[in-house]
Amino acid sequence: MSDVSDLVAGDRAAVVAALTAAVDAGDDILLVAHVNPDGDSLGSALALALALRTLGGRPRVSFDAEPFAVPRTLHFLAGQELLVDPVTITTRPGLVVCLDTASRSRLGRLVRITGGSMVIVVDHHASNTRFGDLNLVDSEAASTSAMVVDLIDALGVELDADLAAAIYTGLVTDTGSFRFAATTPAVHRLAARLLATGIRHDLISRALWDTHRFGYLKLLGEVLGRARLEPEHDLAWTWCTQADLRNAGLDYDEIEGFIDTLRTASEAEIALICKQEGDVWKVSVRSRGSVDVGALCAGLGGGGHRLAAGFVTSAELAELMEAVRAALVRAPRLPDPVGGALTGPDAAAGRTPAPAPVQGQVQDQGWADRGSAVSVR
Repeated sequence: MSDVSDLVAGDRAAVVAALTAAVDAGDDILLVAHVNPDGDSLGSALALALALRTLGGRPRVSFDAEPFAVPRTLHFLAGQELLVDPVTITTRPGLVVCLDTASRSRLGRLVRITGGSMVIVVDHHASNTRFGDLNLVDSEAASTSAMVVDLIDALGVELDADLAAAIYTGLVTDTGSFRFAATTPAVHRLAARLLATGIRHDLISRALWDTHRFGYLKLLGEVLGRARLEPEHDLAWTWCTQADLRNAGLDYDEIEGFIDTLRTASEAEIALICKQEGDVWKVSVRSRGSVDVGALCAGLGGGGHRLAAGFVTSAELAELMEAVRAALVRAPRLPDPVGGALTGPDAAAGRTPAPAPVQGQVQDQGWADRGSAVSVR
């Protein structure tokens, strides 16, 4: 194994020891997903919380969202009885575990509880700032949930359907249903193991991607209808305002999938959508493989993966797009994805680079009503 793998293994052992000590001591353990969590962040937090509860621990799960509600598409995940609204957390837990969270700012209002508590960070973003007391960060991992399953194994907890559904949700979210370059032989082996627990992967996929209110279809047409193609910047972009959402009767979390349709435009390397929320624009950016949009967004105050990233700004729409165009000129270029081999080694075995990416990654899915048995047999 490489030095990187050895370091990750050492960090994993330290995290397992800290989790075990917290359970044995009866400490309150708070697992935190990032602001407005996606399937990987919330799935990872709930899976680890359920495992710790099995061991006799005292876990709770929280995240910052206004209003505090599980996104619509993640309604089926088990363990939601462990969720607590940030405003109700009045005492500092003994241990805080941050899942899929690259920086303190991604904790939102929950950043206040990190002072005075031991903080563990478990994440797969290369941009992670390592803000914890213990940091388990593996940028080669396909998802944070794929790292969490290793922790669960090390804790000695057997995977059941509820755990598997949460982990699988993170895995398919961050690999784009196994379409993105993060998908390796190890990813498929993990998926097979999860499916062997009896989860209904077809129902999970339907909940994540194939269930929308009719207003979604109408608004998608409007937002795509105003999309602009700028060949000189290799860019396709569009925007959605709060008025658009209000008129369509939709919630903000319901439009996270719009970027996935926009990014299919073959004439543009970069896809970008500006989504208005309150006084800010939340900007999602995707790359087809030749531009590092993680670095691009980091320069604009955000961050993320090389092929999927974002940032938030209070600038006017025209001003923010001018900033994006200027940043695109400076954005690092990645190796030509077309020139790469169509087959490649397993990134998890020796950390040999996976085949060059063709498409980017997707983040931030959403759905809200509490559902039933997608996670079970």
